[in-house]
Amino acid sequence: MRYLRKRDVSSGVDISPLIDMVFILLIFFMVSTTFVKDMKLDIERPGAASSERASTKAIRVHLERSGNLYLEGQPVKPWMLQSRIRDLLKGGASGQVLVVTDRLVSAEKLVDVVDQCRLGGATDVGVATEKEAG
Repeated sequence: MRYLRKRDVSSGVDISPLIDMVFILLIFFMVSTTFVKDMKLDIERPGAASSERASTKAIRVHLERSGNLYLEGQPVKPWMLQSRIRDLLKGGASGQVLVVTDRLVSAEKLVDVVDQCRLGGATDVGVATEKEAG
């Protein structure tokens, strides 16, 4: 008598489509993520109880303790700030400006920078604080 051996039928799951899908999702999230470019300055931000999160599309003006100004990461002189902001706004940027400043910067210097931003055409000018994440 012949014995018929049963074939070992192994049921396996093919995970290669799953791996492909994970890579596609990874690429999608990398492309659609907006990164905030923040300068590497040693700044102690002032605190505020009424702080709100700033838009990531806002034009960023960095004001150092020493008085140096940076507009979108590029050094700029105070008398050039108004025209540079006007040019950015004509280029399609939003009307929001975020001034990232140090706690020890004088109020006079801060008000001067905010005034130059408003004269440049910015509709909404804010100052970054400690609780603000941008």
